[in-house]
Amino acid sequence: MLTKASTPSSVLLVCLGNICRSPTAEEVFRQQVAIAGLKIKVDSAGTSGWHAGDRPDIRAQKHAKAHGYNISKLTSRQVKPQDFYDFDLILAMDSNNLDDLHQLKDKLADDDDTVARLALFSEEDPIYSGDDVPDPYQGGSDDFEEVITRIESSAQAWIESWRMR
Repeated sequence: MLTKASTPSSVLLVCLGNICRSPTAEEVFRQQVAIAGLKIKVDSAGTSGWHAGDRPDIRAQKHAKAHGYNISKLTSRQVKPQDFYDFDLILAMDSNNLDDLHQLKDKLADDDDTVARLALFSEEDPIYSGDDVPDPYQGGSDDFEEVITRIESSAQAWIESWRMR
């Protein structure tokens, strides 16, 4: 079982549609993990399947690229039950998606020790602790910029938390 102090071998980042927040978080996390010298498999998914098979939102791609993150090749997918076994840690971008993930996890017949630990993406972040990463989909440029700022901060906070334990 993954304890709070353990560095996971795999992390799944989850938002609603997997076209704005979680694909951005996937690439930010992947780069920060590599810089930190950690060996962690990183992926992303959505709790809904509305955009399954789609590339990230063009606005998310544009803002990510401006910060040095290329998310253009990522493809949206929906969270599936197997993800709870394939990943050690599943991080939700907001409390609604975290609730949805808990409901999915509760439907699994297995013991909690055999499935992924769930947490809010900002859980370890001293700046945004407990805050949702807001969904920029209905917003403008500033909303996408805020998402990147929050994602960079929270990804770094998780990595620092593993280094300190």
